[in-house]
Amino acid sequence: MNTNRSCGCKSFRSCYICEKEFGIKNSDTAQDRVDGFQTIFKFCLEQELLFSDTDNAPQSDGIPFPGVKIFPEFISIEEEKQLIQDLDSLPWDASQSGRRKQNFGPKANFKKRKAKVGDFRGFPICTKFIQDRFASLPCLKDYKTVEQCSIEYRPETGSRIDPHIDDCWIWGERIVQLNLLSDSYLTCLPYLGDKTKYNLPDLSTFPKILDDEANVVFNPFDDANLRHDNAPSYSLKDTQKLLNGAVKIPLPRRSLLVFFGEPRYDWEHCILRQDISQRRIVIAYREFTPPYLPGGAHEDIGEEILNKAKEFW
Repeated sequence: MNTNRSCGCKSFRSCYICEKEFGIKNSDTAQDRVDGFQTIFKFCLEQELLFSDTDNAPQSDGIPFPGVKIFPEFISIEEEKQLIQDLDSLPWDASQSGRRKQNFGPKANFKKRKAKVGDFRGFPICTKFIQDRFASLPCLKDYKTVEQCSIEYRPETGSRIDPHIDDCWIWGERIVQLNLLSDSYLTCLPYLGDKTKYNLPDLSTFPKILDDEANVVFNPFDDANLRHDNAPSYSLKDTQKLLNGAVKIPLPRRSLLVFFGEPRYDWEHCILRQDISQRRIVIAYREFTPPYLPGGAHEDIGEEILNKAKEFW
């Protein structure tokens, strides 16, 4: 539907506001896909294993699902309160599917596969303590944030985000998210579509950053590994070997999620409308792929953007 909608929705995406205003029928393909699975798996935070969360499903031992690390209470209640106050003092932009956003990062043209600084001037000073705290986690060793996006979800607008894989041309292996204000779930669906979508073929040219145990196995900022041409890359799974079910990953309030490996590349992830019961804000962080880091083909523009990313205002 190509209507001019003030809510920010475009094309087939919709929220409660435009659905009511324009009589748009809610088409929630993500929920339909989840409902189509016989088994729903839930990720256990304590054991870091998957267990069936479906009534009458046969119970089994936990299933490994490497690629998910969750750190509860990454910030305190007091820090969260001040952070939300500071974020709300900054402008929010309308986004799609009932969301609002604040985006800080370089200008990336995904069709032409080109990046430039654009009007990027660093990140809000009120968020600096979060990035500083990344250094306390071994799995985020030398994580250099180049994009930071605040995303707001509200139940009254029917907020959600459709299944997707974060683009693999420019955004690196480790996706980091800080969950704020309310508990929620990240829902993962096995990706069975075109393996050329999301620039997935680029993975074969990149070294893996983390192993299944979340140990850093390649660090482009470490001189000893600067040109590690023989480092193993990530291999996409045979779709027949992926679990036949949806995976629900709990996102406790004030927890930090680090997403990598199989869940990052072989599964699409989304936020379902039904999993937003209160206002929720997530701050999402992305790093560069190796071509934009030291030793890479585009290290010059990468260095320019990384230098901007050191600034806080």
